[in-house]
Amino acid sequence: MIKTAKLNRRDFLEIGSAGVATIIAGNVLLPTSAQGATQGKDEAYPMVDVGPLSGLQVGAAVEFSYPDENSPAVMIHLGETAKGGIGPDNAIVAYSTLCTHKGCPVEYHPERKMLICPCHWSTFDVAKAGGVVIGQASQPLPQIKLRLKNGQIQAYGVDGLIYGRHTNIL
Repeated sequence: MIKTAKLNRRDFLEIGSAGVATIIAGNVLLPTSAQGATQGKDEAYPMVDVGPLSGLQVGAAVEFSYPDENSPAVMIHLGETAKGGIGPDNAIVAYSTLCTHKGCPVEYHPERKMLICPCHWSTFDVAKAGGVVIGQASQPLPQIKLRLKNGQIQAYGVDGLIYGRHTNIL
C-alpha cells in the first residue's frame, strides 16, 4: 500500500512560493552570455541597399523586398519626423507591407500619410512606428530598420514579426 503525504495549506504555500522565487531568481541571475543571446538578432539579417538618398523625393514610396524576396516592403519619405526614421529630419521609414491582421498587402496613401489595408481597412500610421489607427489589426506593421552609408539607404533588420512567420529569417 502506498502512503501519500498530505499537505496542509501552509506547506503548500511555502512550496509554491519557493518555486516562484526560484523561477524569478533564475531569470534575474542569468549569465550575461545567456541574456545577450537575443541581442544579436540583427546579425542574422542581410544588409540590403534600398536606394540612394539623393534621388528620394518627399512623398515618395519605394517598393522593395526585405529580408527576402517573399517579404514585400515599402520605404517612404514623409517629409516630417517619424519614429525610427533616418535621413533629413528623420523622415525616411520602411515597413513590411503585409497587414498584421490577415496578411493582405497594404497600400501607401500619401495624402493621409498612412498605410491602409484594402481587405479590412486596417490603417497604420507610418510616422508613429506603424501603429494601428483603426481596423481589425491588433499589432503595428513590422518596421524595417534603415541606415545611411555613403549616401545609400540600407535595410539591416526588422522590428516586429512579419505576417505568417514564426521568425523573419527563413
